[in-house]
Amino acid sequence: MTKKTILEVHDLSVYFNKKKALNSVSIDFYPNEITALIGPSGSGKSTLLRAINRMHDLNPEVTLTGAVDYNGHNVYSPKMDTVALRKEIGMVFQQPNPFPMTIYENVVYGLRLKGIKDKEILDQAVETSLRGASIWDEVKDRLHDSAVGLSGGQQQRVCIARVLATSPKIILLDEPTSALDPISAGKIEETLYDLKDQYTMLIVTRSMSQASRISDRTGFFLDGNLIEYGNTKELFLNPKHKKTEEYISGKFG
Repeated sequence: MTKKTILEVHDLSVYFNKKKALNSVSIDFYPNEITALIGPSGSGKSTLLRAINRMHDLNPEVTLTGAVDYNGHNVYSPKMDTVALRKEIGMVFQQPNPFPMTIYENVVYGLRLKGIKDKEILDQAVETSLRGASIWDEVKDRLHDSAVGLSGGQQQRVCIARVLATSPKIILLDEPTSALDPISAGKIEETLYDLKDQYTMLIVTRSMSQASRISDRTGFFLDGNLIEYGNTKELFLNPKHKKTEEYISGKFG
């Protein structure tokens, strides 16, 4: 039986001024899976991630062609509400970026934007989201302390909780562990793996071992092109493309 997609990228090209950063990429993503996007710096991985929830809209130098279909609707349709889109498709960045406010207020930020004021609902969302991000036990007695005072790994998990609180369907993660020490990175990996039953996740990573440990599918990018995409174990053990094999074995990158 063919698995139904949740997100489809069709013939997507992205230009920064006249420089082509992504070249006619087509790729499908499936619900409740982790997909890793690998490749050297400048290969188009993060460009693709940001195109999916229209983060490039904020940059006047960027133009796009092609389509991104989420649940059957092109996210680049003029009718698309980008605020609603980014609640459904949340994003976690490379550098932890908590807001300069309490841990509690960081987590409920998106809910307050929606106009939710009921303390019971907010309290429940904070606990559920921080538990989902595997950090509740570490911060439950410090919810009204500044999130900026946490360690880098804790800050990143609060940022994940902030995304979870808006009940997204898809979470985009742009190298979420690259700025962290190995122990913190390991905790984030465990957290993501535990969340897979509830969310679809796309993770840009420079770590081959991370991609092979936590992802179901992997896409290898080079010079703005999607070179190879498939089941993670197959791609790592038996790559079909010579460039994929060379990258995985460390010959370049």
